[in-house]
Amino acid sequence: MKIKLLLTGGTFDKEYDELTGQLEFDKPHVHDMLAVSRTTCDIQIDQPLFKDSLDMTQTDRDLVAIACKNASEKHIVVTHGTDTMAETAQTLLRAQLTDKVIVFTGAMVPYSLGVKSDAMFNLGSALAFVQALPPGVYIVMNGRYFEADNVQKDKTAGRFKEA
Repeated sequence: MKIKLLLTGGTFDKEYDELTGQLEFDKPHVHDMLAVSRTTCDIQIDQPLFKDSLDMTQTDRDLVAIACKNASEKHIVVTHGTDTMAETAQTLLRAQLTDKVIVFTGAMVPYSLGVKSDAMFNLGSALAFVQALPPGVYIVMNGRYFEADNVQKDKTAGRFKEA
């Protein structure tokens, strides 16, 4: 089974800039993450965007939907910032890609911060869930999957929950 992995940015790929004290983008980390995880999945990686999800526009969300629609793969994982992940997932629901399994995932703590990051766990979970779930649009975070029309980020608890 082939899996398309679409990278859009978000905390998943941020780096701490010691000079500015800010989290910024340098390069995607997914190649390193896949190598470390020793996955044997057949994965095709594309990067339609690379930005913080708070900066995403509806045009950006539509670009993600088009990338999913045009993918020949039926199993798609989208890395995405957590702040607007549910909004983009709902855009994909409206696109009615009923023959594909689309899983969004991200991280609350950047991969670059090492063992404190949830990025590796969430990516591994997303790769497993995308192979096991029926067609639909989902968010996979914290070891759970959520249907895209029944999920929200709990900013107080730092996790996702059913809406």
